[in-house]
Amino acid sequence: MYKSDRSEIIWTDGDIVTIKKTSSAEIGWAVDLAAHTGLRLGDLLRLPWSCVGSDAIVIATGKSGHRREAIVPLYDALKAVLASIPRRSPIILTNTRSRPWSRDGFSSVFSKAKIAAGMHDVDLHFHDLRGTAATRFYVAGLSERVVAEIMGWSEDHVGKIIRKYVDRAAATRAVIRQLNARGDGNGK
Repeated sequence: MYKSDRSEIIWTDGDIVTIKKTSSAEIGWAVDLAAHTGLRLGDLLRLPWSCVGSDAIVIATGKSGHRREAIVPLYDALKAVLASIPRRSPIILTNTRSRPWSRDGFSSVFSKAKIAAGMHDVDLHFHDLRGTAATRFYVAGLSERVVAEIMGWSEDHVGKIIRKYVDRAAATRAVIRQLNARGDGNGK
């Protein structure tokens, strides 16, 4: 059986802007929500508004057979993404007919959006937005351990993604923020 690990492939901000320029608002919302939560496509497509709490999105993940929960903190940028999505259904992401997406329907429309954006030859899949979210979480100051907990990955795996995609200056600023928050970076 073929298995591919694409978690080290990320969408850049430029890639996201490019696909959103020519895609429907519905595809744009899905891309933004994925890039800000790191949730798998199956979980995003069935994510109800009722899972959005006052301080986190909490959803039993489909990959675990609904035995494990993903807990994504509601930070300001994620709140803004959610606020931009109209409540047309109990499910957050809907198609142009205001109905929840089927996986095949979403995949088909997403593929067409990539082609329309001139990205058909770019090796980026929707699932690659998980690595994008992990990178954004780290740059925002979350530790590799916390990112790993949110994403359901090992710390080593998160570290590998960070080393590959976060430039040294951004990584250094993240470490400084963490040290300052702990009081370890104040020269005492």
